[in-house]
Amino acid sequence: MNNIIFIGMPAAGKSTIGVVAAKRLGYEFIDTDILIQKREKRLLKDIIDEKGIGGFLAIEDQINSEVEAENAVIAPGGSVIYCDNAMRHYKEIGTVVYLQTSFQTISERIGDPKKRGVVLQNGQTLQDLYNERRVFFEKFADVIICEDGKTLEDTIEEVVEKFKR
Repeated sequence: MNNIIFIGMPAAGKSTIGVVAAKRLGYEFIDTDILIQKREKRLLKDIIDEKGIGGFLAIEDQINSEVEAENAVIAPGGSVIYCDNAMRHYKEIGTVVYLQTSFQTISERIGDPKKRGVVLQNGQTLQDLYNERRVFFEKFADVIICEDGKTLEDTIEEVVEKFKR
């Protein structure tokens, strides 16, 4: 299937780049964080507060592994890389693109990670999370697009050029 699945840290631009790239490619855009919030009828941070990280990841895994799409840009949350079923599903239905961004850029963009519903263990810093997830992003990526030193438009253009028919 011709889907593009963006993975990367929170604030890497998965949704922002995804919306514009989908529009320029004539694809549908799916933000799975919104699907989760819609199904659960509450914000991500509230789900994490109420169900804990494990409970949230179980919901994230289920919803992401159920995404059925063709010719879509899919932007899952950054923690989807901990979800075996979801990642197996995404590898089967499309090309997984890691939007690689430096820690400095992420830390400047993100604001308060807890308010964004970022899955952080107790005592875990954003730097710890970045270091941990980077290994998973590289493992699952079919394509890596480095955003460092590029404008948003440059990154979008790189995605569009890579995937236009």
